[in-house]
Amino acid sequence: MPAFFRLMLSHGATRFWRNETPHALSWAGVSLRRSLLRWMALAAVVLATLPAAQAQPGYTVSLQNLQREIAQRFPLRYPIAGLLDVNVQAPKLHLLPAQNRVSATMAVEASGEALRRSHLGTVDVDFALRYEPRDRTIRAYRLNFQNLQIPDLQAPALALLNAYGPAMANAALQEVVLHQLRPKDLAIVDGMGMQPGSITVTAQGLVIGFVLKPL
Repeated sequence: MPAFFRLMLSHGATRFWRNETPHALSWAGVSLRRSLLRWMALAAVVLATLPAAQAQPGYTVSLQNLQREIAQRFPLRYPIAGLLDVNVQAPKLHLLPAQNRVSATMAVEASGEALRRSHLGTVDVDFALRYEPRDRTIRAYRLNFQNLQIPDLQAPALALLNAYGPAMANAALQEVVLHQLRPKDLAIVDGMGMQPGSITVTAQGLVIGFVLKPL
């Protein structure tokens, strides 16, 4: 039996025994069987109606959807010490299932008084994901700045840019929304006393697992 069904049956059985009175225990066998059948039917509905859930207890979000959502925040302009301006373009996302993280490569253009002309390069970061229940969003957090590369930029200017790199990455991506679930996406599981829990990065996208709400 799939883990999701075992979870639902266990929760249903717990609620049943808590609600029964001593006078009704003679009907325990029949009532419990009916209760478990109801939970199985509801569980089947959840698995059938959640988008792309396929036989797994979760809601999936494709890489394409993540890419489309995050692109709405860009481009960004990030000034540095009154000397440089860095224009940051929408990141190209890459899924990292082994680390359960997502990496992002952003094209940048550096210009300003300290430079004779504009210089093109890239910034690489990776980040974890969390679920924010207040607005039902999946957000980037725990950013890890990797490096900033501008091949034709002189070493002093590049060192200055890299010194500000972590702050620039945080300004661009920290707590940025990658996806927002709609109320109807959670209507059934909410009615069953469940809520989003874990977020797992897979080769195809994200899988949001559901857990029982605290009793």
